[in-house]
Amino acid sequence: MPTELEELVEFLHHGNTQIRQAAAEHLVGYSQADVPLFKRNQLEPVKDLKLLVKDYAPIAKNALTILINISADLEVLKDISKDDAFLELLLSRITNKKEPNANEIAMLLANMAKDDSLQRVLELKRDVPKELSTSKWAMDQLMDCFVKGAEGAYNKNADFDYLSYFFADLAKFEKGREYLTTSQEHDSNIIPITKIQVFTDHKSHIRRLGVASTIKNAAFRVPAHPVLLSNLPEDPTLPAPGIGANLLPYILLPLMGPEEYSDEDTEGMLDELQLLEPDKERESDNEIIKSHLETLLLLTTTSEGREVLRRVKVYPIVRECHLHIENEEVREACDRVVQIVMRKEEGEEEDVPDMSAAGGSAGKLVELKDDENEEDQLIEVL
Repeated sequence: MPTELEELVEFLHHGNTQIRQAAAEHLVGYSQADVPLFKRNQLEPVKDLKLLVKDYAPIAKNALTILINISADLEVLKDISKDDAFLELLLSRITNKKEPNANEIAMLLANMAKDDSLQRVLELKRDVPKELSTSKWAMDQLMDCFVKGAEGAYNKNADFDYLSYFFADLAKFEKGREYLTTSQEHDSNIIPITKIQVFTDHKSHIRRLGVASTIKNAAFRVPAHPVLLSNLPEDPTLPAPGIGANLLPYILLPLMGPEEYSDEDTEGMLDELQLLEPDKERESDNEIIKSHLETLLLLTTTSEGREVLRRVKVYPIVRECHLHIENEEVREACDRVVQIVMRKEEGEEEDVPDMSAAGGSAGKLVELKDDENEEDQLIEVL
């Protein structure tokens, strides 16, 4: 005999709207602790939940919440991620200006991106949502949601912050990194990462964290480093169209506080980093600080990258960051950056500053692995 909960799951496809709504609402509370409940009869409840995303808004919201939570299960994740029709349903709704559950869809997409199959969104074409975008590419449309929809500017019901987690996971794949760091001819040669890097100082913690992780993951693509490091709108040293992404100010500013620098320190420092307000605040989340430092570490992979970081005076910024943040992981990350940036190239005499004098122990060089990502954790709705 089925239990009461198992019977309740059966009501998810009931013909009566009120019964469907009551069932979905009640089952939300079991979607974290009792995932097997939703895997009965060859994932029949999951099929019902996917259909309920098209139901009345309150029912759809509960269905999406349940799907967000149970997508922590690998079998469920693969089922929803590989479903082309369901992906199109989510895309058609999140790009709709009046969609009341757009934020929940963004959360679900972020979880779905944990599955390799979702790389296909990078090459997916669909109808153009004319109020939002001019592009037929699904990835461009999601980027437009994130950029144009910040703080309810496109859809009053949504801020699209969780799409930053979606981008971060796609940036673990080579195709995702290539998209983010390559100028798009169909989009006025804009480099997609330049659209999101401006949010590293946004008031939303979710958005800052997701963007920092996206940038770090994209920086694993070493051939893109010259583009990321260049701040020239027309750079003859870059391949056509020769446009630099000017990434550095957006990952260095969060590391900086109100401290003043000597003339020697500021000589060569990027214009955007000079003459900051006396009340300038450093990023408050140490995980985000660590992500930016790890991005800098990745950008030291080549001698050309190291030379750029020396020239724009990254060392004084990291030194002050090390001095003012009493967190061992942050200080170790600072040490790693300093040891590589300030280490002389082959044939030159070593002259690495002793960071222990700045309030911590001298760090050791540690290889940054491609899978060291905080955003690996799935989103759950409590």
